[in-house]
Order: sequence, then C-alpha cells, then structure tokens
Amino acid sequence: MEDNYSIDEILSAVNDLQNISKDRNKKNSKEPSNKSDTSNIPRNTLRLIEEAEKSKN
Repeated sequence: MEDNYSIDEILSAVNDLQNISKDRNKKNSKEPSNKSDTSNIPRNTLRLIEEAEKSKN
C-alpha cells in the first residue's frame, strides 16, 4: 500500500502539523501554572482555609 504524494502536499501537511503544535502551546501557556483547581472544594472550606492562612501571617 504505497501512496505517492507531491512535495507541495508533504510541505502543506508539515505546515499544518506545526501550526497545530503552536496552537496547543499557546493554549497551554495561557493557563496559569501556579493556580490549583479548587472546583471540587466547597466555598465554605475555601473561606476557612483562606482565613487560617491570613491568621498565620
């Protein structure tokens, strides 16, 4: 099963792959890396944790 592709088709495919990679990198870099996911923690618990951290300082 051999397929013959032209140079233009191959270069176009390589460009598409590079653009996909760049798009993924941009999306990943926009997300803050130091922010933790707190969606599973109840608000009251978060409030208590924040108050405890403030009282430490």
